[in-house]
Amino acid sequence: MTATLLFLLLGLVLLYFGAEGLVRGSSSMALRFGVSPLLVGLTVVAFGTSAPEMMVSVKAAYLGQGDISVGNVVGSNICNIGLILGFCALIVPIKVASQIVRIDTPIMIGTTALAIALLYDGALSRTEGIIFFLLLVVYVVFSIRLAKKQATDPLAQEFSDEMKISKTGVALDVLLVIGGLVMLVFGARFLVDSAIVVAKAFGLSEAVIGLTIVAIGTSLPEFATSLVAAIKKEADIAVGNVVGSNIFNILGILGVSAFITPLSSSGITGIDLGVMAGFAIALWGFSASGHRITRIEGLIMMAAYAAYVWLLVARV
Repeated sequence: MTATLLFLLLGLVLLYFGAEGLVRGSSSMALRFGVSPLLVGLTVVAFGTSAPEMMVSVKAAYLGQGDISVGNVVGSNICNIGLILGFCALIVPIKVASQIVRIDTPIMIGTTALAIALLYDGALSRTEGIIFFLLLVVYVVFSIRLAKKQATDPLAQEFSDEMKISKTGVALDVLLVIGGLVMLVFGARFLVDSAIVVAKAFGLSEAVIGLTIVAIGTSLPEFATSLVAAIKKEADIAVGNVVGSNIFNILGILGVSAFITPLSSSGITGIDLGVMAGFAIALWGFSASGHRITRIEGLIMMAAYAAYVWLLVARV
């Protein structure tokens, strides 16, 4: 069991640094080709920090571990809002002013509602996966067009201040991307294989493992990105990263995973899906009320997340 836990930890470390390398390298390469910092932030950064979820869910789907694949997405979306944004707001109250974030949040709620409708029967077909992926393409195109019209958006300035082209050359950018992808592949393999062993050893269901350990572990890049952004008072990046990642988790990760192999996730209950929707709506409510997430609201989100995890463990 000690070796298994070490491999699980190694998987988490590889996923974190793999995502970091992928985001840094691909962001720098995109900037070199003249892509605006705003578009890079809305696509490369938000989606790049979801790369661990993608690798883990696809790996689990390929192995027939549908509960881990779906649980990873549902758990990550809950964790991103309840734990990550809650903790960030507790440290530094988050001001939400960006028009793009206010538009993306309702889109996140809509994709969450669609996910609940399609997952409520405990399965996701290949056709439904294709629908998710096509909707992701539509969302990306919409974001690009909106970003071009919102040149004065506060989010654009924050990304411009934050993102810089690497001074070490294209070769290092390519190395970071390739190295990041390799670490993500091996990290996903170690994490999924170890999580299955841990679940069986402690009598936990694969769904609970996916909703907790795997979800929290694959959300580490979002946590790091959002926390640093919040501390630097780049609030729109902090919130935008989470919202963008949650949308990508549903449309991109579930879409690709279900396309590879239809998913069966009977262990993911209506309660889990309802909690995911509840956190999405709460984020919209907190953001719309006063255009900021206060420390009290951050504490409420963290407390709600802790209560959810306690209920998960208690139902085993």
